[in-house]
Amino acid sequence: MYNFDEIIDRKNTDCIKYDFAVERGLPEDVLPLWVADMDIRAPKEVNDAIIEAAKHGIYGYSETKDDYFEILSNWFKNFHNWEIKKDWLVKTPGVVFAIATAIRALTEEGDGILIQEPVYYPFSNMIEENNRRLINNSLLYKDGRYNIDFEDFEKKIKEENVKLFIFCNPHNPVGRVWEREIIERLGKICLDNNVIVLSDEIHSDLVYEGYEHHVFANINNEFRDNCIVFTAPSKTFNIAGLQVSNIFIPNEDIRNRFKSEMNRAGYSQLNTLGLVAAKAAYKYGHSWLKELKKYLWANIEFVEDYLKENIPEVKLVKPEGTYLIWLDFRDTGLNNDEIEDLIINKAKLWLDGGTMFGEDGEKFQRINIACPRKTVEEALDKIKLALYEK
Repeated sequence: MYNFDEIIDRKNTDCIKYDFAVERGLPEDVLPLWVADMDIRAPKEVNDAIIEAAKHGIYGYSETKDDYFEILSNWFKNFHNWEIKKDWLVKTPGVVFAIATAIRALTEEGDGILIQEPVYYPFSNMIEENNRRLINNSLLYKDGRYNIDFEDFEKKIKEENVKLFIFCNPHNPVGRVWEREIIERLGKICLDNNVIVLSDEIHSDLVYEGYEHHVFANINNEFRDNCIVFTAPSKTFNIAGLQVSNIFIPNEDIRNRFKSEMNRAGYSQLNTLGLVAAKAAYKYGHSWLKELKKYLWANIEFVEDYLKENIPEVKLVKPEGTYLIWLDFRDTGLNNDEIEDLIINKAKLWLDGGTMFGEDGEKFQRINIACPRKTVEEALDKIKLALYEK
């Protein structure tokens, strides 16, 4: 029904992924599997809704009515067992924008904000660019899986007078979908120490069979009132460029502070066609997403088998969610600079180097497998050839 194997030429479309290698200091002929968008068309219903809206020919200021919230409400109830309320919702152009807004709204310059590296690199950028102190609770990597150092987590919060914790679930780039017990333990420590949780759940719809996403705000009422939950249809349905995110803030005081900071930024109505796309995606996109996740999981298993058979020195940190996989190059015997040179100049690939996600990412690479399997295979062939010809 869905042809996820279709090769779509994205070159010469002003695509950041394909058209800006030279501007970013890379060779022009690299194969890009870095930025988190898919080389897969959005659901037909989304494209049809955008085309129908465009026929009107006027792209003025737009807002949403009750049907938008009802569609969102049905989605989160049906797929995450979470009942949302309309007054919790604040729409923003993106999760990164929203997290930066929350940082300014809820902390002062010099305050400590805790993250868990290796983690999505805009977290550290936002903290430092807003003159807050970055506090890192490094994830523990053992036997191919990441876990949390709770003793260090609590110690850092107390000693560094942390005000915010940015929680990444599902985790980018290591692919963990955190268990309820882990979330409860983290949330309790934050409550006991007056730390507000910013829960980035943008990948929550991209969780694979056998794993379950737990919305932070849905754990209990205390957690609900001590957090902001960041969601978006952008990763799920490949509509990041349309710039729509749905942020949920149950606590009225936190919500008012957040909205005041948004007002200071001067932002109001969202992208008109983005709202059209989001509504269509959440209303009609479930069947497409169900099949997509099967395809992505098959890509992950293909990578796992390929590495074992052809490049055993490179290990897959098998993800539980997201389409961003984390590859461990430590057994290649190469240092970090040599790995970067291998990937970029020998394999002619554009991936995300691990140190981008913090020092804990040294000798790792993040690769996006939301693309046709032929592209994934081509990338792995390039790594194999480069590694054994070094």
